[in-house]
Amino acid sequence: MKNFTIERIDHIVLRVTDLERSLAFYTSVFGCELRKRRDDLGLLHLGAGESMIDLVAVDGPLGREGGAAAGEQGHNVDHFCLRIEPFDEQALLAHLAAAGLDVEKAQMRYGAEGKGFSIYCTDPDGNQIELKGPALEP
Repeated sequence: MKNFTIERIDHIVLRVTDLERSLAFYTSVFGCELRKRRDDLGLLHLGAGESMIDLVAVDGPLGREGGAAAGEQGHNVDHFCLRIEPFDEQALLAHLAAAGLDVEKAQMRYGAEGKGFSIYCTDPDGNQIELKGPALEP
């Protein structure tokens, strides 16, 4: 019998080819903050709201356990979704374009809170990120 409930995603772990480039991307584009650095493992813990995004260097002690880096024929994950506030589509599109990201207009998509608008973009390693606003429909 289950004696627990899931509250939220605690963290995700992304294997990356250039730890410093990814650190710069997640801190400058999304405002994540470096919480802890584990150079002995090739691991960075980034604060992402109430959750964390961990970055692991593919050529580091932890990263080597996962095999080759993601590429055209293989990916680390399909995508992950960050719930953001506020969700101002025009401001988001301008911010992401200024960061050199190719993005499309927001679309209604289903998420943990229901259907709401979201935008997709990718990080320097090709990981797809969904930026999701509040639910507008159940």
